Parts: sequence; structure tokens; C-alpha cells
Amino acid sequence: MSESQIEPEARAILAELTGVPDARFHEGQFEAISTLVEQRRRALVVQRTGWGKSAVYFISTLLLRRRGAGPTLLVSPLLSLMRDQVAAAARAGVRAVAINSANAHEWDDARAALAADTVDVLLVSPERLNNPRFRDEQLPTLLERIGLLVVDEAHCISDWGHDFRPDYRRLAELIRALPSDLPVLATTATANARVVTDIEEQLAVDDRGVVTSRGSLARASLRLGVLELPDSRARLGWLLSHLAELPGSGIIYSLTVSAAEDTARLLRDAGHEVRAYTGRTDTDERAESELMLKNNELKALVATSALGMGFDKPDLGFVVHLGAPSSPVAYYQQVGRAGRGTDSADVLLLPGSEDREIWRYFATASMPDEQRARAVLDALGSEPLSTPALEARVNIRRTPLELLLKVLDVDGAVHRVAGGWVRTGAPWHYDAERYDRISRARLAEEASMVEYQRTSECRMATLQRDLDDPTAAPCGRCDRCTAPWYPTGISGQAEEVAAQSLDRVSVEIEPRRQWPTGADRLGVTLGGTAVRGKIPEGLRNEPGRAIARLTDLGWGGTLRELFAPGTPDAPASPALVGAAIRVLATWGWAERPVAVVSVPSRSHPQLVDSVARSLAGAGKLPYLGALELVGEGPRGSSGGNSGYRLAGVWDSFAVGQDLAAALAAAGPGPILLVDDRTDSRWTLTVAGLALRHAGARSVLPFALAIVA
Repeated sequence: MSESQIEPEARAILAELTGVPDARFHEGQFEAISTLVEQRRRALVVQRTGWGKSAVYFISTLLLRRRGAGPTLLVSPLLSLMRDQVAAAARAGVRAVAINSANAHEWDDARAALAADTVDVLLVSPERLNNPRFRDEQLPTLLERIGLLVVDEAHCISDWGHDFRPDYRRLAELIRALPSDLPVLATTATANARVVTDIEEQLAVDDRGVVTSRGSLARASLRLGVLELPDSRARLGWLLSHLAELPGSGIIYSLTVSAAEDTARLLRDAGHEVRAYTGRTDTDERAESELMLKNNELKALVATSALGMGFDKPDLGFVVHLGAPSSPVAYYQQVGRAGRGTDSADVLLLPGSEDREIWRYFATASMPDEQRARAVLDALGSEPLSTPALEARVNIRRTPLELLLKVLDVDGAVHRVAGGWVRTGAPWHYDAERYDRISRARLAEEASMVEYQRTSECRMATLQRDLDDPTAAPCGRCDRCTAPWYPTGISGQAEEVAAQSLDRVSVEIEPRRQWPTGADRLGVTLGGTAVRGKIPEGLRNEPGRAIARLTDLGWGGTLRELFAPGTPDAPASPALVGAAIRVLATWGWAERPVAVVSVPSRSHPQLVDSVARSLAGAGKLPYLGALELVGEGPRGSSGGNSGYRLAGVWDSFAVGQDLAAALAAAGPGPILLVDDRTDSRWTLTVAGLALRHAGARSVLPFALAIVA
């Protein structure tokens, strides 16, 4: 088929898609369509947000379907992205359905539509491709029929990408198994040269190679700026002072869930229509919030990176970051939500002093650890183990365990089957050199993000260069090309409101209600019987309180400094004692405590003792002293899974004779149990259990900080 035959038909579909009768393709769009439909080759499209990458695969799908091809399989990473793509497909006259974790009730209808050949595009997540039932029962038949494979947000394939997902890496195996003449399209807006090369290597199957279309990443509609303010109080004060002045509706990004929730609460209390949007937000609430923002019923969503790729609101007027992402590539991807269908949108970064600490945490959490990987392999055999069962055998929490299993799956060392995971028996080597390279690359990206904040050159050109865009040139709009376009003043009232919000204290410590799976295998017994199931109500703590989470914007910073490595132990400051007393004043307990007992601390004995004595004095309660450590006391470290954490503190505390006598003299009533910080909550649970066995009627746990 000649180009003159396909191009008019493609333009007609473009006109239907856009509603513009004389619509014209952007440079490179038709060339990509021709590569897929006429040449039946593999293509990589690296183009800025808003360029029209979805138009390429929707138009290609319709052209191929009209010529007898099967449906397109579109691999898409996020539920929000899937929702937008299904809606966009409908506008283009493309029949699209999705199979994902949020729409199980629609799976049967989707399968029936596929069988009837009334589906043009099937959207699935990369995780779905490794679901044993889908992979073994449905995928083989589907792969025999598909006319096009699309990998959206393809930077997720690459180790070097800012949002690497192991499940994406598995796509390379699927691609290699496809016929060489089946067209494959990978798309992304955020890939530097290293990521592009990595994706090309995974797409290539023959000497024809991959056709890569790469355009300028400049975003003429965006007006970039960076405003450095001294602390969280000033940053929140700025938002309170100027949010209403920002154009239209937009997104306020934060680096942590608690920061997003705290900021949203502050802004709502001040009368702004905002909602928090994080990984903890219910799926239905996320969808509702997205729709409200699109309909301009909200001024902003205060979001973590959970709201990112694919969220499509063409008239989004602004993006503000409370804290910087760890790489310019991630930053470019997030600010790319703004100004997609408008001539102007404002993008402002408000960096924080805590940013680097948060970057380090997430970088460490995403890297596989050799010792843990080998522990997983040693625990697996030929009989399937579910993830909860495996968690009970290795000292790894659920989320990092799931990530590690995916990495080992991609490496061919384990395999997911019905009923859980098995070891393949294939030799496995920890590629230390590879992970060291990635770690160094991450550090370089962090340095580039700091340079973006400090540069005296054009902000947009700096981002483009970080994405290896050879067309980088001054934008003429940012605060470096012209002058600061954003207000810098903060009203005294706004700063005071922010200060009051940041000074807010009291976070609930939810009591443990269930023994962890596998605790019985680790020797945890009660009265000679292995613990399983629910913790009896008579042995549970009451709901407790802490001053704040370590990730909170306000007291979280003070507490992070207090518990930072190298900080010497010392009695609590008057300000910290005052915050603890305020927690007690607002507790609202059903029954007032009759005495105070502390958890013995090996790292902060002066701190814990001073807080316990101060709370006892303020409440006119007797301080009965500390529990005794049994042997060496708690074993292990933070970060392990629940069963191992419980086993590490089990039988570690005892009520000595003097404390037992003091408890008896204190009379019936709750005991206030004081500790420095809590993570798994098992230390407080086991310490409370010791007090209950010694006659305490109930236990009210208090900690300075929740490690979250």
C-alpha cells in the first residue's frame, strides 16, 4: 500500500479524533503510524507530553483493524492512566476495555467482548501479564490474535528510568516471543539517551532494528520557577497566601503521604477546595477526585507521585511542588501535567531542606539486597509458597518482599504460579556492578536536581539537557530568562496559621489486634501455646498516642533530628516536653491513667526517662520506673516483617519486684506506658502484655514519634 493511500485515511481518523475537520499531524506522528501499519516494524516514540502519542496508537489500531488485524494489546502502568485512555479511545471511536485490579466485576464482560472480536484495544497492567491465570490461560490465545502491541510509559522498562518497575522488565521476554513482523510501539515523554538505548535494545529482534522518533521536549506553555523559602512554615504560608491567585486548578505535589494529607487538611481548614491524593487513597475516591479536578470543582489535588503518568486535564493551570523530586526526569514528567491544552501554565518548585533525606530513603528502599534475595531463594522450593507464607519465613516486610520477588522473577530465579511462588532452580547471581551503576546514576540525578534549583540559566533548557534533548534553548518565560514571575511575600496571618498547623500534635497509635502470620514458627508462645489469630481483648493495649510521625511536616522535622544517627542522648527539651503534655491534654481517654511506666531504652535512656518523669509530674501521677530487660533485651533491627519483629521482642521485658509492688500500690486503672518511638508496635504490645500479666487493668501507650 502506498503512502498516498494510507495518509488520507489516517487524516480522516485524526479529524474524527480531534473534532477538527482540517486537522494535521504533528511532525513525526504520521511517520510513526506508517512505521507500524505499512512497514510493520517496531517503533519508539519519545515526545513531550501533549504531543499526541495516544493518537499514534489509536489511529494505528483503527487502520490495522480495518485491514483484518486483531485487537491492540496496550500495556499501561496506572489505573488513572487506564481510565483516561479508555475515555480517549471512546472519543476516537475505538472500542477499548481494561482488565485491572479495580474492575474485577467487568472481567467476564471484557473476555466475552474479546471472544466476539468487538474490542479494538485491551488495556492491561504489566503486573496483570504475570498473573498466573491470565498468563497461562488467556495471554497465549491473545498473543496469537493481536495486531499491535503498545507499551505506554516505556521508561518503566529501564533500570535507568526514574520510575523503573520490575514487571515492565518482563515485557522484554514477551516482545522477543512475538513474530518479527508484528508491530510494536513503545512511548514515553521522559527518557534520556541512556534509557532510550536500553528500550531500543529490548524492542529490537532483527537486523531492521527500531525506528526511534524523538522530538523537542520543550514545553512553550510552561512558565517555570523556583522559590527557596526557609522552612515548612514559610512554604505552607506561601500556599495559604497565594493558592487562590494561581491560574485555574492544578496539582500540589508533595514527597510523602503524610505531607500530602497534612497540607490538604491545612488548606481545607483555610477554606480552599482541595483533596489529598496518595497511594493510601481508596480507588473509588481517587477516581472521584480526578473527575472533580477535571471539572474544576477543586482548586487542587495535593498529591504524591501516585498522581502522575497519564492524568489528562488539558487546561490544568499550575503545578506546585512542596519539595523536589529526586531527578529532573521525574520532575519533568510531573510538571508535564500542566499546560497541555493552554497557552500558559505556571510551574513552581518550593524545595525543602528535608528533600535529600527523603530521596535517600526511597533510593535505598527500591534496591534489592543480596542477603535478603538469598534468604528468599533458600526459603523457596518446588512447592508453591504464597507471599504471606513466605513473609513468615524471611525477615522482609510485605511491600519490599513483593518488589524483590518481581526482580528475582525477571532474573529467572523464581516463578509465580497458581498458589504462590516457586524457585526455578536456575543459577542466580547478584549483579552488584549493575546495582552500583544504578546507584551512582541516581546520585548523579539528585545532583542534577539540585543544580536545576541553583542554575542561573534557563530552567526549561536545563531540564531538556538533563533529558539529553539536543534542541535545548532558552524558553524566554522562566524566572531565569525574565524575572521572578511569582509573588515572594507571605502574609503574617497565613504564616501564623501555617505555624499553628505545623505545631499540631497527637497521632493515634493503633493497637495490635492480630498475631502475625508465622509467629508460631518463630517460637512465640503464650502459656505454652503458639500464638495465632486475634490477640485476646484482655491482652491488647488501648489506642495510644504519639506527638507526630517522623514524616510529618511540623514536629516530624524536630523528631527526625532527635533520632538522627549520631545525635547524643539527652533529656527532652522543654518544647518537646510541652508537646508531649499537649498530647495528653487532648487524648480524651475513657479512664485517666493512675501511674506512668517507661520502656527501657538502650539508645535514648535519658530521653525516655525525662519524658516519663515530666508527664508524671504534669499529670500529678506517680512514676513507677521502667520495665526490666530480660537478657540482652530486644533483638533484631527495624525494617523486618511483622513476625520477626514480634519474635525479636518476645519475652524481652519483665516487671521487677519493686515495679510489681508499685503497680499494686497504684490501684486499679490504666497505666501510661512511655517509649521513644514506635515502628511495628510490637515493643509496646509486648511491654503492655508484661504489665497486664503483672496486674495492670489496661495500658495506654505513648511514644514521641511514629516511624512511618
